[in-house]
Amino acid sequence: MRIKSILLALALLGVADLVRAQDVATLRMGVIANSARSISQIGLTIAQRRGFLEQEKIDLKIVPLPGVRYQIDELDKGNVDVSHTATPYLIQAVLEGSDSVAILGGLANPVFAMLAKPGIKTLTDLKGKTIGLSLPVDTITIGSLKLLAKVGVSKNDFATKELVGTPTRVKCLTEGGCDAVPVGQPDDLVLEQQGYVNLGDSLQVIPALQFNVVATKRAWADAHADIVTRYTRAFVGAYRYMSDPANRDDVAGLIVATTGASLDIARKILAFYFEPWRGVMPRQAEINMDGMRAVVALMIEAGELKGPALDANRFVELRYLKSAGAM
Repeated sequence: MRIKSILLALALLGVADLVRAQDVATLRMGVIANSARSISQIGLTIAQRRGFLEQEKIDLKIVPLPGVRYQIDELDKGNVDVSHTATPYLIQAVLEGSDSVAILGGLANPVFAMLAKPGIKTLTDLKGKTIGLSLPVDTITIGSLKLLAKVGVSKNDFATKELVGTPTRVKCLTEGGCDAVPVGQPDDLVLEQQGYVNLGDSLQVIPALQFNVVATKRAWADAHADIVTRYTRAFVGAYRYMSDPANRDDVAGLIVATTGASLDIARKILAFYFEPWRGVMPRQAEINMDGMRAVVALMIEAGELKGPALDANRFVELRYLKSAGAM
């Protein structure tokens, strides 16, 4: 009888292990390959390296995507389950018929500084020069144009190069093909150390924004609500970890690992973001609805959207953040 009891116990343990293994959900997440070492990926790094995804039994498979135009396309094709995307591209895709929707927030209001060649002192000095910008719909481009317009420099006053991705714009600046480019962190701080000139940044003209979100298909999320909630909860935990001053040194080290920046620059980035908190990063993966409305307004102002203002709620599904305890 004792042997039978032991065998039964072992069998039950095997069943329990099988159930636990089956409980692990595999998710494919689309991320732009060119942004893999960007500060925008720090939330993902924390979720992966500090066990938040593992805790939620999410086996996350990163799918590198070749550029911004593919983020929602690959989602619509079913090649990824969730996708990290800049908000304007999600908005455009939804208006063109996509079933995609934002479920959690990432980098909210990135600070893009206009870095220029040594010798260029002010934004007005960029008249007649060449500026490397992103795509017209991108808030990087829209914000840069607003920053220039603030000092009376219109888009007809300079030549432009369409350059997607901070590394591409940095290369254009350092190799002499551009006189100025908008860049985020840590590149702005690194370039300043090399003698390039910071002419101003996007916070001067865009005080609130929801720049990046993670999107999925509505129908897919409805069918996998528990998995989506667990995935969302992992990122809620990751951003809470980032926001906690007690974790500042560890997060600085993770920024170094993600971006390749020096530890000194990583600490400067965190001090700028959180001392005081400037809304650059979310506190707990929340979606800033004022920021969503700001994106819509900027796209209308730039002529990328036509007609009256749209309801920003159309592009967002907040129930997973609510289920994850972030609202």
